[in-house]
Amino acid sequence: MAKIRRVVLDVLKPHQPNIIPFTEQLTEQEAVTGVTSKLVEIEEKVRTIRVTIEGEDLDMDAIEARINDLGGSIHSVDEVSCGQEVIEDPWLANG
Repeated sequence: MAKIRRVVLDVLKPHQPNIIPFTEQLTEQEAVTGVTSKLVEIEEKVRTIRVTIEGEDLDMDAIEARINDLGGSIHSVDEVSCGQEVIEDPWLANG
């Protein structure tokens, strides 16, 4: 099976923990080399964030479990990169 190198997730999370410790704790997962989180929407009880995770061989079950431990849930998987390298979306480069 191909190694997952990057995944972009739409995550619904409670207001606490805020986005900084939430992101820091995701970086502690095995094989994760970097995490970027971006606030997308604030609702009364939850926040929607876009989480980009990169690494050498990401374990999606472990990532999902950690997000759940932090009170969040994966709403959707919006992008996945697998294989020897991450290929950037050419549509974004031309936009």
